[in-house]
Amino acid sequence: MTPTIINGVNVDRLVETIETITKKPELGMFEFRAKSRWINGGHYVSEIEDFYGAGKEDAHKTRFTLHGDEPDILLGDDHGPNPVEFVLHGLAGCLSTTFVYYAAAQGVKIEAIDYTLEGDLDVRGLLGISKNVRPGFQNIRVTFHVQSDAPMEKLIELVKLAQMRSPVFNTISEPVPVQVELEKTAIAV
Repeated sequence: MTPTIINGVNVDRLVETIETITKKPELGMFEFRAKSRWINGGHYVSEIEDFYGAGKEDAHKTRFTLHGDEPDILLGDDHGPNPVEFVLHGLAGCLSTTFVYYAAAQGVKIEAIDYTLEGDLDVRGLLGISKNVRPGFQNIRVTFHVQSDAPMEKLIELVKLAQMRSPVFNTISEPVPVQVELEKTAIAV
């Protein structure tokens, strides 16, 4: 039997996954992980490989290595995007995936999607210059540029669904508990 593929999404597997998790909710619990190491100045390297999901340990097909840094104007050496740019990248990816999966599930064909993301950040919060300025983004703007034969009303519905169901959108727009621990390690001789 040939699978139903819409927008590059195997809709048969998507429906099967939803049915399986509906019957066994514990299979919907995932733990994603990243290991990060500071290099110098603003430069750091993160590795992403293994995760827990669908009731078992799992791993990506390859280990992903991501370099982050700050641009020269923020005292870095520009070895990679800075952390807030990674937030924009994560938001774009999650909105995209959510939009496309829901479109596929509803039989809506998408020819192309491009995103423009802009985030306003006042570094006075980061630098401790002003207690009245938050250290994070003050505002994020996302614009979807969608090519599809679907009516505008359907595309608007899909954008709303993407916002409602995107884990990254939810993480950014709603408070989420973050626990931070410190472990002091011995200095290598």
